[in-house]
Amino acid sequence: MSTTSDSNDIEEGPSFRPKFDASGLVTCVATDAATSEVLMVAHMNEEALRKTIATGEAWYYSRSRKSLWRKGETSGHVQRVVEMRTDCDQDAIWIRVEQAGAACHTGRRSCFYRKVEEASGGARLSFVDADKVFDPKAVYRK
Repeated sequence: MSTTSDSNDIEEGPSFRPKFDASGLVTCVATDAATSEVLMVAHMNEEALRKTIATGEAWYYSRSRKSLWRKGETSGHVQRVVEMRTDCDQDAIWIRVEQAGAACHTGRRSCFYRKVEEASGGARLSFVDADKVFDPKAVYRK
């Protein structure tokens, strides 16, 4: 992976040249390969991206823990990558995955289980598709 900035090659060429941000990260959106449901958004550093490509399983970088992690290493809910794409300027990654179990650490299938709705004085959240697949306290021993 190279990180040079020739925009024509980045936008139209065959070279994979991910554009990492100032923290060395690129945003990654994971969707279900069969349903196209958005499962989660996370970040990858160069090592996570390389491991994802090499192993076919999703690896991410945790900004809060400042460490690399393989999706499902604790819960067993791994993501097998079916396809990986990058956007036009290569500053975002999209992976289509086969998700074992749930994607969200809260125990839900997707991290996007609340809908933003207009309410007096601003906005509020309502739960949609919010059934839990597992008990996070039991899985993560919190």
